[in-house]
Amino acid sequence: MSFGDPNNPYGQQPPQAPYGQQPPQGPYGQQPPVPPQGQPGYGYPQQPPQQQPYGYPQQPVPPQQGYGYPQQANPYGQPGMPGIPGMGMPTGYASWGARLCALLIDGLIVGLVPGILYGIATAVAVSSVSSAPTCAYDDYQCRSDAVSAGPPAFAVILIVLAILAGMAGGIFMLVKEGNTGQTVGKKAMSIRLVREDTGQPLGFGMAFVRRLAHFLDSIACYIGWLWPLWDDKAQTFADKAVGSVVVKTQ
Repeated sequence: MSFGDPNNPYGQQPPQAPYGQQPPQGPYGQQPPVPPQGQPGYGYPQQPPQQQPYGYPQQPVPPQQGYGYPQQANPYGQPGMPGIPGMGMPTGYASWGARLCALLIDGLIVGLVPGILYGIATAVAVSSVSSAPTCAYDDYQCRSDAVSAGPPAFAVILIVLAILAGMAGGIFMLVKEGNTGQTVGKKAMSIRLVREDTGQPLGFGMAFVRRLAHFLDSIACYIGWLWPLWDDKAQTFADKAVGSVVVKTQ
């Protein structure tokens, strides 16, 4: 090796031939010709691929998932909210009108039996009062006896049954909403209550907390009940407090 060699100014080693082969020799001991640019000869090191100049727009390479990698559905543009097997895939946030109709249906179902019982109790109480004797203006004893008598026992029993029926209906709706995300009214309107982060039902405990959190919707002049009309996720204040959303289902 010579440092004065013009063909090797930096003292680099000449390219080695493949293992077990002799480098090619030119005639009369001459060195083999230098291959043209862009086409390296046999045994010469390969040149790295050309890089695009600075500022040239790079073409993004889409990531490829491995074979058999599960595909995640994103049905209505919000991440982390998969559908529930057997219950229909979510297709978007429920409208305010659909939520109102579902609430009215649930209210009618829960309040139907208690309302009938209250009506019968009221009719019994009114009939007992109308059949009571008329007391004179100055007959205080007669008036005292009428007040102490109170409504008939049958009317009181009907009122107690109405209260129990209303509580049972409310608990039934709460259990359905917590376990499946749908009450009778929500199922009729094809909507469902789910967690915002997982897309799964709230469970009975969080569904009960959400019912209590509706106090926030009512305290500010009931503005929380109207908040889904302009909210991006159609949430009430109670939904935001517990992290829930109401979605449409197929």
